[in-house]
Amino acid sequence: MSMNMPLEQDPEVHETPVAGVLPSDCVLAESVRHALDQYFETLDGQSSHDLYALVMNEVERPLLASVLERCGGNQSRAAALLGLNRATLRKKLRTHGLVGTNGNGSGE
Repeated sequence: MSMNMPLEQDPEVHETPVAGVLPSDCVLAESVRHALDQYFETLDGQSSHDLYALVMNEVERPLLASVLERCGGNQSRAAALLGLNRATLRKKLRTHGLVGTNGNGSGE
């Protein structure tokens, strides 16, 4: 399979994922790629550092807030949905200021 071939032309792509190649209908991945393209354009040739930490910090807070909201504030359900241990989720919620002083709900 050619890496330059559009995914829709290769019937095996949907059955057997290839490492490093995302399905064309992966909206989240496309959004991230678009945001990164914009970020690099704003650098205007200047170098960047610690990009991984920057992206993870920018993505993690809205991810946690959205999942917690979808789960009605239930941290056990949110942790299960995220594939995290509940204690790990609580630590991340505190880090991002998403836990109220009583430990429940949103800190917003």
